[in-house]
Amino acid sequence: MDKTMKNKTAILLFLLPACILFIGIIIVPILMSGYYSLLDWDGITASKFVGFDNYIQIFTKKSIAFPDSAKNAFILAGLSVFIQLPISLGLALVLAKGIKGEKLFTAVFFIPVIISTTVIGQLWLKIYNPNYGIVNMALKAVGLESLSHTWLGDEKTALFAVFIPILWQYVGYHMLLMYTGIKSQPTDLREAAMIDGANEWQIARYITIPLLKPVLQVCAIFAVTGSLKAFDLIYILTNGGPAHASEVPATIMIKQLFLRNNYGVGSAIAVFIVFICFFFAILIKKVFRTEVD
Repeated sequence: MDKTMKNKTAILLFLLPACILFIGIIIVPILMSGYYSLLDWDGITASKFVGFDNYIQIFTKKSIAFPDSAKNAFILAGLSVFIQLPISLGLALVLAKGIKGEKLFTAVFFIPVIISTTVIGQLWLKIYNPNYGIVNMALKAVGLESLSHTWLGDEKTALFAVFIPILWQYVGYHMLLMYTGIKSQPTDLREAAMIDGANEWQIARYITIPLLKPVLQVCAIFAVTGSLKAFDLIYILTNGGPAHASEVPATIMIKQLFLRNNYGVGSAIAVFIVFICFFFAILIKKVFRTEVD
């Protein structure tokens, strides 16, 4: 009994620093944002309690443009799930087969993940430049000059133009997770299927991908929540423009907090982002758990 208690005490002592950091860095700021979201406060003068008025404002006040930003975030999340993850899965399946230069390709695809987002933003600003950008120059080179235009300055193309760098930056991250998951799978089932005459597509569909569902669940959660709280790359490329075409909740939040000193509305948006990320994380876990069961 004494040994069991000592083990529990040791476990608690080792967990204590992590728990303190978790509470101080995550829980306390969320609670503080929840409190500030109930106030009318500019960060300097005395605050005034307004209840849920800030939450009503973000959905009803047109000048905030929050509903459009939320729609853009959901579009980015959908594109991430239905475009980014399938590409990552395809790359992982190809690399996991043991092709020549497998390790090299794995490292190359992962390089964008470790590059600073600011650097990536500046790089893609040059790529999209309407005068000397590689996109417009390539279109002109193949005789499609009529299609070249200001990609980040057009309301119709700005959001998708922002998504391409996001796809480029994180496809290697998800690919590496899936690649590692495939490599950790037992080879017995694959070898048995090959003996029975199954081709590569059948093996991937009925063996590899079903066994990969726990990893796919994690990737889906990362892709959706990452899109819902996206900020840095969008801020660098478009700052939410033109005319709120690429605006997302995080860019609206920053503008309300630091440009307009509206801490109540900004905190309300922050709480919304936290809530919606938790909601979709739980929803995705429920979906994958149902499929597994």
